[in-house]
Amino acid sequence: MTDPWVALEPGTDPVERVRELRRAHETFTAAGTVARKVRPVVADSWRRSARAGVGPDGTAPVELVDGDLGSYRAEHPLARVMPLIRELMGPFASDGEHLLAVCDAQGRLLWVEGDPATRRRADRMNFVPGARWAESAVGTNAPGTAVAVDRPVQVFAAEHFIRRVQPWTCAAAPVHDPRTGRVLGALDITGGDGLAHPHSLGFVQAVARAAESQLALLSPPEAPADTVELTALGRDEARLRTRGRQIRLSRRHSEIVVLLARHPEGLSGDELLCALYEDESVTPVTLRAELARLRRILRPGLLASRPYRLTAPVESDVAVMERRLAAGALAEVAGAYPGPLLPGSLAPAVVLLRRRLADGLRTALIARRDPDLLAGWAHAPWGEDDLDVWRALAAVRPAAAVRARLDELESELAAPAGWARPAAPR
Repeated sequence: MTDPWVALEPGTDPVERVRELRRAHETFTAAGTVARKVRPVVADSWRRSARAGVGPDGTAPVELVDGDLGSYRAEHPLARVMPLIRELMGPFASDGEHLLAVCDAQGRLLWVEGDPATRRRADRMNFVPGARWAESAVGTNAPGTAVAVDRPVQVFAAEHFIRRVQPWTCAAAPVHDPRTGRVLGALDITGGDGLAHPHSLGFVQAVARAAESQLALLSPPEAPADTVELTALGRDEARLRTRGRQIRLSRRHSEIVVLLARHPEGLSGDELLCALYEDESVTPVTLRAELARLRRILRPGLLASRPYRLTAPVESDVAVMERRLAAGALAEVAGAYPGPLLPGSLAPAVVLLRRRLADGLRTALIARRDPDLLAGWAHAPWGEDDLDVWRALAAVRPAAAVRARLDELESELAAPAGWARPAAPR
């Protein structure tokens, strides 16, 4: 395959390829094995779909309707670039009897537009605004898979996991926040087999890049000059943005800035020493040396002492997550959660904060009992061994794959001390 993200190689007979894929799909759904002729991106997606408990005869759930849908998409960042998307993709969709679709970062379709007859056909498989087309809900499909892997991707015919979607072909590309790099959603073009061409994938990718450029132009003004933006979730080395300058901090400096951001009133040297180091033998001289190095990296006057504090207001992704969670925006928080706070840090105060943040989110997920949100956590690297979440997921989505993983985790919990799982055969 010249490009693994393109569905068909030049010269491939699409009819024969459909036959191959249908045989491969039936084999996978019956036995769980993937034929070698299935593209790796599709094979991986099929496995994720099966682990999430998606069945081949499922249907996309409709989660947002009427006023809720209108309010949600009116406030979504991609609403600001819909005129541009319609201008670039609308004629292509209408003239080719295709559909253009836009989804959010959780795979929910926000807009589905294009040829009226094609829309009526798509309505029958719930390819409609407000429906969730995440992989965890309907398996392999271009918008859901593009969001899952953060790459432009085509999905051709029987590469789709759900059978009722297999007559369709689609191409989608993710759209990112131009300031933070966070995935906002994806643009998709859906129609017949003629879309299984490199041009359709290049087309949606180009429109996605144009949308990102337009978002950059339409972004609100930068935060006040003194505001510091801190990004520390899901990364061992925090990123600091101050006065238009991006700074990548070392692990130790990341810990210091995270703690000072949590304590705008400041911390004494002894307080910071206890918060950072497990080893009581570490001396204040070591801490002062780290702070001196950090002061040289930051802009002048940003790090003060007696007590140690940041002299400008800090807006951190941790604080944003906490505010949204407190406001009940669980789906938004779970969908945008990039991972634990400074996951490699052993600083006592950071470990405590990391656990408190993660426990707050997972407790809310368990209480909400939303199968898609629970599956999103369970299949993430930080949730694959989370017994409580897997139990909650099994209660609301008792699929065979979910039960199997839960049984595996409970067996490990019940194993005697010192027992190790046998190595997998090579």
